[in-house]
Amino acid sequence: MQTMFKGAVSFGLVNIPVKMFTATEDRDIRFRSLHKKCHTPIKYKKTCPLCNEEVGPDDIVKGFEYEPGKFVIVSDEDMESARAEVQARTIEIVDFVSLPEIDPIYFDKTYYLAPQPEITASAKAYTLLREAMNQSQKIAVARVTIRNKQTLCVLRGYGDVLALETIFYPDEIRPVDEIPALPQGMKTDEKEMGIAKQLIDNLTARFEPEKYTDEYRVALRAVIDAKIAGKEVVIQPEMPETNVIDLMEALKASIEKTEKKTKKAPPKRRAN
Repeated sequence: MQTMFKGAVSFGLVNIPVKMFTATEDRDIRFRSLHKKCHTPIKYKKTCPLCNEEVGPDDIVKGFEYEPGKFVIVSDEDMESARAEVQARTIEIVDFVSLPEIDPIYFDKTYYLAPQPEITASAKAYTLLREAMNQSQKIAVARVTIRNKQTLCVLRGYGDVLALETIFYPDEIRPVDEIPALPQGMKTDEKEMGIAKQLIDNLTARFEPEKYTDEYRVALRAVIDAKIAGKEVVIQPEMPETNVIDLMEALKASIEKTEKKTKKAPPKRRAN
């Protein structure tokens, strides 16, 4: 498992050196776009529609669109100045709260934290924080910077590991009153309610995540494996060597250049 960064959990006056790892992975089946004619992977180029030319990385700047069609250019230096007060490698605990107080809509992505074994006493401090939160039935709200973005997060015990889960800020949660046609003040029939609650009771079970599978992904993978087994495959054609083309073009250009130079050169005078 690849380490995302090494840092420390700041817990009052205590610093707990930790390593952070990604806890989840996207197992979705991904496809590449091929040219239907020759089955070559398609390349996407960044172009300027006004100048009608391809744009390289050095010709791209960041712009914030504050009004339609109006931008403010933000440089790397501007972004660094905004980051000046941010502690990039510190997970700073600010509060302890009860987990049920946080609605699941706030949770974003999960990471694992592990003590740094090369630093003395990190494992002891790590275990102390994990067990203290478990016994107190509390989780920690903290600030962390991941990939140059400061975000809120929570720390909680997850078995033997400390899990860090990034959470959205309140202004990143869309208000539900923006959703049209939500039923409000509608009364329900008591008999229908009784049947609905009975159905919920009948389907109530202990949560066992291993019994749930992505049925579409399994079926799609079976289709792909069957095509591979039946040799229903296409092979990307070999691309011509670009240096040969460039060399040929350079030779042609050189010939044209030397021909023009020969035609323009004045005739040499004969010695008397």
